[in-house]
Amino acid sequence: MTSAAPSEAGFHITVEPSGRHFTAHADETILAAGIRQGIGLPYGCKDGACGSCKCKKLSGTVTLGLHQSKALSADEELAGYVLTCCARAESDVVLESRQVTEAGAFPIRKMPVRVLAITRQSHDVVMLRLQLPAGEPLQFHAGQYIEFILRDGTRRSYSMANAPHTLLEPGTGIELHIRHLPGGKFTDHVFGAMKEKEILRVEGPYGSFFLREESDKPLVLLASGTGFAPIKALLEHMKLKGIERPATLYWGGRRPEDLYMDDWVRVQLAEMPNLRYVPVVSNAVPEDNWRGRTGFVHRAVMEDFDDLSGYQVYACGAPIVVDSAKRDYVAERDLPEEEFFADAFTTEADKALP
Repeated sequence: MTSAAPSEAGFHITVEPSGRHFTAHADETILAAGIRQGIGLPYGCKDGACGSCKCKKLSGTVTLGLHQSKALSADEELAGYVLTCCARAESDVVLESRQVTEAGAFPIRKMPVRVLAITRQSHDVVMLRLQLPAGEPLQFHAGQYIEFILRDGTRRSYSMANAPHTLLEPGTGIELHIRHLPGGKFTDHVFGAMKEKEILRVEGPYGSFFLREESDKPLVLLASGTGFAPIKALLEHMKLKGIERPATLYWGGRRPEDLYMDDWVRVQLAEMPNLRYVPVVSNAVPEDNWRGRTGFVHRAVMEDFDDLSGYQVYACGAPIVVDSAKRDYVAERDLPEEEFFADAFTTEADKALP
């Protein structure tokens, strides 16, 4: 295909093997065009930092904007891989991505929200509850995220920690788990001056991290720190729907208090007979009296599973944990790459890396 001038309609983007297709204008990224037209492409940060949207270009020409080498290496670029979040089409393009979903994407909306409650969960995590405008339910898949639009136009992304059906319960609102990053423009405010009844602006839902219900494969749910938030939403959704696929939750923290909703998980175990729970702590000190598993949470999975070829893995949390898990589970435990679903919590510091 030659790099032709786009028609008024833009360039034609096809995603194999699903055959789904959409149009991308020259001034927008392929991912933005897909989101705009309700095509369920995989993605996470939208900033070239996490690599979730990486897929193979089978034909066509694109220009790639700034991105991090850990998200897409020079070798991967030479092998024809692109990041849809920073690729702009210069011709018709055919991509290969096995994680394109058939589910109808929910409309992305901007709306004001009111702070209902700010609850300390640990020394550096709060639970934030947000009230949506009356009569305007937010439609989303359990596991997706919203973005706060700050006064200066910058954005901050947080996963919703509750499943959509829980919003029907009075006083619940959207639940977010926010870790304090000292010096962080948004989290300094959350942990400092933020008050109940404050009005904020959000946009969503975003993200491709949600349960693939067409599969009956057993699940490994991997969370580090506040990466537990979207996993919690998945568990609530599974409970509501009576999804009985065997699931093992591995939740890792540096110290036991980082597993800030451990009690909540243990209550679910009594109500979800197919759920197992393995808490893992990496930096316990003697006064923690920790008697559970220790070390890196992604390695704990490998200690327990010799073969992940028949599983789906949903991983969420720090990029180092998510990236290591994907690499090792595919290479050493035969996990099919397309059965690894992830949401890496890239911070502004992560995005600023060279």
